[in-house]
Amino acid sequence: MTEREKMLAGELYDCGDAELLAQWHLAKDLMREYNCTRSDDLSAKERILDRLLGGHGRSVWITPPFYVDYGCNIFLGDHCEINMNCTFQDDNRIVIGDRALIAPNVQIYTAFHPTSARERFGPVREDGTFSFCKTRTAPVVIGNDVWIGGGAILLPGVTIGNNVVIGAGSVVTRSLPDNVIAFGSPCRVVRPNA
Repeated sequence: MTEREKMLAGELYDCGDAELLAQWHLAKDLMREYNCTRSDDLSAKERILDRLLGGHGRSVWITPPFYVDYGCNIFLGDHCEINMNCTFQDDNRIVIGDRALIAPNVQIYTAFHPTSARERFGPVREDGTFSFCKTRTAPVVIGNDVWIGGGAILLPGVTIGNNVVIGAGSVVTRSLPDNVIAFGSPCRVVRPNA
């Protein structure tokens, strides 16, 4: 099993793997190009997103700056709007449904590390260096018609149902069902969403 296959399967994997680093560097170059493209050059932005993302629907609007790890593990539906300064750590799949509204400074994480430093880094090498930290992942899935408020953080493995509103500054540690409004740290359902 390759390190990429381990990564997407949620198993411990080596972030320093050559294939993963090549994709990581490509994503950083495409991300930089996107973030520096003229705001009104929509065709250039579309071409970059076609190369950067795993897939996207029609009428996707991402306001720079936008930050990713690999890019190729991000899948967006139709009519999504992602506001400025969002970070999508897509070590596993991030799947976002149609008509998503993601406010500024939202962070979506799919990666996490062992809590033990020994497990994270392994032994120090004879030359004093150590390897990249060991990592595991879990996907994040977001349904249709979701609005995620500014500064919200979604942790690895959460699924957000359809027609959900997540309040600004929330830390989403658990999955949320369809048709709810939720907020807080940790994020909790506060009422139904009609």
